[in-house]
Amino acid sequence: MDKRHNCGEKVVRKIKVKSVLNKQKHVDNWFLTGYSLNPYSGCSFNCVYCYTRGSKYGEHQVPGLAVKINGPEVLVRQLKNRARKKEYAFIALGSATDPYLPVEEEYKITQEFLRIILRFHFPVHVLTRSPLILRDLDLLRKIGEKAIISRELQDRLDKGVIISFSFSTMDPELASIFEPGAPEPELRLETMRKCKEAGFMVGAVFMPLLPYLTDTEESLDYMIGRVKNQGADFVLAAALTLFGDGPADCRTRYYQALQEHFPEKVPETRALFGKSFAPSWKYQRELYLRVKNLSKNHKIRNSVI
Repeated sequence: MDKRHNCGEKVVRKIKVKSVLNKQKHVDNWFLTGYSLNPYSGCSFNCVYCYTRGSKYGEHQVPGLAVKINGPEVLVRQLKNRARKKEYAFIALGSATDPYLPVEEEYKITQEFLRIILRFHFPVHVLTRSPLILRDLDLLRKIGEKAIISRELQDRLDKGVIISFSFSTMDPELASIFEPGAPEPELRLETMRKCKEAGFMVGAVFMPLLPYLTDTEESLDYMIGRVKNQGADFVLAAALTLFGDGPADCRTRYYQALQEHFPEKVPETRALFGKSFAPSWKYQRELYLRVKNLSKNHKIRNSVI
């Protein structure tokens, strides 16, 4: 099924899916999740570097933005089966596309997913950039209280909700270039603070950091300091990845943006990546240590727990 509806900013497809809950082979060490769940396909935030464009993670996405209109009924069936088998684990809500896109105000698929997650007592790790999450804090609070946490995490977590806010930069000019449709970084920081004040575990996900633009000692020190001041319990960070050579793929789009706005960064960025989708191992190791040391200086974890 593929119906289209104009939801203000652009045409949104309505699609029917056979599955919405994806079981991971192993619990993710970074996000502590055993499942992933995305209410929408595609993303109107239009981040230039989005890893789903050109990678295997975007292979099954329909063109443009789509709402999984039958997602709730499918999720009921899948979670009921997992609960019956007592296969409880954190669900990553929004691993491939933000669960709080502007269209969520109309369709409320994410909200319905959360009600179903509450019904079956699963814990959830919400990954977003949007202040729309504030609408669902009461629902998330109930999930946190009722969730069944796996035995491996029970001694380290007392609530079944984690909320992470994504940043690649806190510079509004850079954000307008590389994340043109996303809520401004300051708005994300404000939303993070409100979630923390409401009693949630909150964190910042610096993924991806942009080589030679937002990965410097000075930039990272500032970013970590800002999220710490807003109540963040942890920071996670990772390097940029670039996939695909098609006109809409992230590698193509990223180099086009660099060429237009920062042409002097193109040669060293290409040298850093070579023919790989990821920067050199040496660079990644240095970035990890930089984030680790700065996190220690700011007295903030660089892991969820």
